Amino acid sequence: MFGWKRWGWCGLAVLCLWPALAATAETFDPAASRFGFELRTRWGMKLEGEFARYEGEVKHLHDGRHQVVLRMFTESVEIIGHPRYSEWTRGPQFFEAKRYPVVVFVSKPYDEQLLKYGGDLAGDLSIRGITRPKTLTVAPSTCARPGRDCDVIATGAVRRSDYDMDDWMMAVSDRVVFVLRARLKAEVAP
Repeated sequence: MFGWKRWGWCGLAVLCLWPALAATAETFDPAASRFGFELRTRWGMKLEGEFARYEGEVKHLHDGRHQVVLRMFTESVEIIGHPRYSEWTRGPQFFEAKRYPVVVFVSKPYDEQLLKYGGDLAGDLSIRGITRPKTLTVAPSTCARPGRDCDVIATGAVRRSDYDMDDWMMAVSDRVVFVLRARLKAEVAP
């Protein structure tokens, strides 16, 4: 009888864990995806930043919904065409890359139709050890298979001061707009 009880508990544990075990994931295509942000100086100049290194995946959850997990490495940040601004964004006044090496966005589960028709993608954004709710706006798709045949484009604005990045306020705006253009790696035929 002890053996049946033990196997019964093991079976119950497997059933409870099955949804987590059944979930699959796809990764972003590094050759076709771009994760960046835009800043404005007080003089109206637009600065475009880019995370040269990132990791991300789209999890396919057991209930049919999806979830995005994106990690952008702050040491890889470049402000295009402006090396001094690049150093500043990696430094202690902005991302503080040595202490906080990763910016993380984890979405709430969403229906795949969001990618086709556009809308709000809610989640949590962590910068410099501070996590806040953040909603990205996903643009309507321009193709039948978003993320495969065309980019999935999402944008969202944050205030630097909400993440303790409030230096240089006289020179650079508090508002940072994240711009994410994502494609998934091509499926490999079995």
